[in-house]
Amino acid sequence: MKKNRDSWSSRLGIIMAVAGSAIGLGNFLRFPAKVAMNGGGAFMVPYFISLLLLGVPLVWVEWTLGRYGGGFGHGTAPGIFHSIWQKNRFIKYFGVIGIFGPLVIFSYYLFIESWTLAYSVFSFLGKYQLITDQQGMKAFLSGYQGLTQNQYFSSIMPAYTFFLVTFIANIVIIYHGIKKGIEKFCRIAMPLLFFFSVILFVRVLTLGTPDPLKPDWNIVNGLGFVWNPDFSSLLNAKVWLEAAGQIFFTLSVGIGVILTYASYLSKADDVVLSGTTAISTNTVAEVILGGTIILPAAFVFFGPNDTQSVANSGIFNLGFVTMPLIINQLPFAQIFGFAWFFLLFLAGITSSVSLAQPAVAFLEDEFNISRKKAVGIFAIVAFILCQPAIFFLKNGVVDELDFWGGTFFLVLFATVEVILFSWVFGMNKAWDEIHQGADMRIPRIYRFIIKYITPAFLFIILGVWLFQEWLPLIMMKNVAASDQLYILLTRAGLLFLLCVLAGLVHFAWKKRKIPQRS
Repeated sequence: MKKNRDSWSSRLGIIMAVAGSAIGLGNFLRFPAKVAMNGGGAFMVPYFISLLLLGVPLVWVEWTLGRYGGGFGHGTAPGIFHSIWQKNRFIKYFGVIGIFGPLVIFSYYLFIESWTLAYSVFSFLGKYQLITDQQGMKAFLSGYQGLTQNQYFSSIMPAYTFFLVTFIANIVIIYHGIKKGIEKFCRIAMPLLFFFSVILFVRVLTLGTPDPLKPDWNIVNGLGFVWNPDFSSLLNAKVWLEAAGQIFFTLSVGIGVILTYASYLSKADDVVLSGTTAISTNTVAEVILGGTIILPAAFVFFGPNDTQSVANSGIFNLGFVTMPLIINQLPFAQIFGFAWFFLLFLAGITSSVSLAQPAVAFLEDEFNISRKKAVGIFAIVAFILCQPAIFFLKNGVVDELDFWGGTFFLVLFATVEVILFSWVFGMNKAWDEIHQGADMRIPRIYRFIIKYITPAFLFIILGVWLFQEWLPLIMMKNVAASDQLYILLTRAGLLFLLCVLAGLVHFAWKKRKIPQRS
């Protein structure tokens, strides 16, 4: 006998949860770096084009597919895809990616998320307040990560302790379910996140000129450094690919999370308005807040040349090296440091709990087991999967996991989704399904965009990537010889995980009856 599925308590709850899934570390760390590295304000041209032609359509597609599949009792991509195309016995295996991707991302994202919790504590206690240069702050970070032993950290145990605390916090939230766990937490976490973001936003905008000998190093020029466009960069295909990738990353599309969240909606719930509101919330957090905190502040204190170096030095250095140095020069540095890292922690945990939900929902829905047992199984498996990212960070394992789980399979999955939605399900039926219970109508031009433009955009991204990057990647051209064994083992582990998930899908469907839509 099928048990009743969990549900959201309100439209606000689902919007907060989906916005929480989308608003993550990428909004405050990845986005400003991509802007500065790819032509400043010119980056926003392909960014908004990608948002309108790729992000917005895919969000509506995933909300609609998720709600439709949830009516058949399915909360993950294998079941949802099967509901759309029941005559095709293989389509459910493409849906495996919608469980595989979030699980892989969770396996390394959680460790990075735990750094933000640790640095919140370190900031409040003033643990790194006496460090005054980038070299010292980099040493602090590498010592904490366990990459080196130095005067700051003699082992990886502090980092591992914060990882355990973060892991347990995630599991506790997931354990309490959709309504009493994820939704309840996001209703508290999201307003707090915006509160800390606005405090830092206002503080950055009110920065003076710390060096009177360099009056050009001011906040107005800092904003100009980020937003003034270099239109020549638009001729570079890489800029367009980077913009499209940022849209995927920031909206959590192509991962499978929105499918799962939307599966807990009823047929009468409005996916158009809810999806649009979640997109708007995320875009404000990213473009207005995320784009105005780090880089303008860096410009004021370090000037244009060093700020460009900061942007190119990597996401981790931007958030965990440069920003603490900036905050250390402000009054009430400990409070502002805590605000910065705690908002990153809140952004991280609202995203990571969403990454866990597809695997838990798959166990609940397809094997008809209790939430308690499903979360227990997930916790054991996820804990094991997290270990390589912690102990082999220096060997490139996290980068490898991020590429397959958070880049390649993400684009591939989105391509399958949109083809299935607009060509298999059929655009007429799909259009009616989108507007079921809707208070607003989607502009009719999106019928054409979803059916033709979005798939073409995705095929171009895949095609260009295959042409430019496939062979060097497979041959590990850019991997140090000492790390190649670790990369091969990581790939073997990912292939094994993919096969296990496919096997579970096969086993779940072997004797199942085709359910009717509720």
